[in-house]
Amino acid sequence: MARPTAIRVRNTLGRRIEEFEPFNPPLVKMYVCGPTPYDYTHIGHARSFVAFDGIKRYLQLRGYDVYHIQNITDIDDKIINKSRETGKSWREIAYTYTRDYLEALKQLRIRIDVHPRVTDHIKEIVEFTEKLIEKGYAYVAPSGSVYFDVDKYPGYGELSGRKNKESWTQEEEYAREKKNPYDFALWKAAKPGEPYWESPWGKGRPGWHIECSVMSIKYAGGRLDIHGGGMDLIFPHHENERAQSEAYLGTSPWVKYWLHTGYLTIEGEKMSKSLGNIIALRDALREWGAGTLRLWLLSGHYRTQLEYSEQSLNQARRLLSRLRDAAFKLQKRLAEDEPIHYIQGKDLEVIREIDSIILEWHREMSSDFNLAGALRQAWELTNLYYREIEHSESRALLYKAYQALIQMNKVYAVLDDILAPEEAARPEEDLLGGIIDLVVEVRGELRKRKMYDLADTIRARLAELGIQLLDQKDKTTWRWNR
Repeated sequence: MARPTAIRVRNTLGRRIEEFEPFNPPLVKMYVCGPTPYDYTHIGHARSFVAFDGIKRYLQLRGYDVYHIQNITDIDDKIINKSRETGKSWREIAYTYTRDYLEALKQLRIRIDVHPRVTDHIKEIVEFTEKLIEKGYAYVAPSGSVYFDVDKYPGYGELSGRKNKESWTQEEEYAREKKNPYDFALWKAAKPGEPYWESPWGKGRPGWHIECSVMSIKYAGGRLDIHGGGMDLIFPHHENERAQSEAYLGTSPWVKYWLHTGYLTIEGEKMSKSLGNIIALRDALREWGAGTLRLWLLSGHYRTQLEYSEQSLNQARRLLSRLRDAAFKLQKRLAEDEPIHYIQGKDLEVIREIDSIILEWHREMSSDFNLAGALRQAWELTNLYYREIEHSESRALLYKAYQALIQMNKVYAVLDDILAPEEAARPEEDLLGGIIDLVVEVRGELRKRKMYDLADTIRARLAELGIQLLDQKDKTTWRWNR
């Protein structure tokens, strides 16, 4: 089979197609903006997370070593506002919805290498801000807030394509204390009743944008090959990230390729809380299953708008059924049938058809990760299977089709329990982990109600079973102690 074509991507910075060549191949450092956990994760979030997981998996298939960082913004205005609305602490809000997000990732088979949280990096954020002040890129306002001086960074607006300074205006509630209406906060002075941390400028908390710069630079060690997120983050979030990171590092580019996913829409409208058209991811997983959702979310080019509809989800469900049926039957045949070394002419033709399908699948994936075009080839493979392969006596043909499914599944991850059961989580292990999580959650409630004797009994019994509890200020985690 011929070598797959070179990978080409559309870089948001410059809006052009470029050949993919990371800074230090085969290593690819990829940072994707994660959630602000103030509500349940919805399928609009999943669109971005699954798309970048598919991109990561394809790069791995092509031989790259992808190091994937995805943050959790566990302190933000939205979390504080939710705390006020519900009467729950901001830490409880962040903890509850972070758990929902992590459980969704687990079901969707998305694995993140580093999952940093903002509140664990306050010290680094303060140090980052101090350096920007020292270098003349930031200033301290009388309130104790710190702002980035946008005029000091000449490339501002290039990522978003906004050239008019009037269109840069942001954080208007702080306009009176900023030099320019478009300067943005690195550190926000504490307001009454809000959570805060100590800093050289007084009590406060991080601005929205600085956290991603700090955590990505810390864990990537400097520059990134890919920075991803939804297209709604291009301005101001990614524009501000780029400005402060390149100012801090003193180098450009900080990010080699900026990639952005399109919106997920319902009846032509972007999914949003204000329109009331949010679909919680946990509800969608319950109704459709993780495999169907993965295939559906990978059915459109990552940069395009994806429309939610039961028709498209039913198509994904049908394709999942065909792929799983073919994989199961092929594995069973290959395990039971005796080898037949002679290949008939017709079987050779089908083998070449499989080669063509896989090559076209690679061409689509190599063309700016065209997930939609690639998925059409998955349909073609199942069509060919039922038409020419299912009842073939040629072991070589069966094996060829099986290997094609293995390649495709490296991206789709919906056949792991059939094709690579050693890599798939065993259901009983998932169930046991869920039960332990539940026990830990119940113990946490007991501690809140000051029922410490019963909480200590649970800790002791779990310890006897080899489960160690790790109590922290705002949460409890567990691990096997064996």
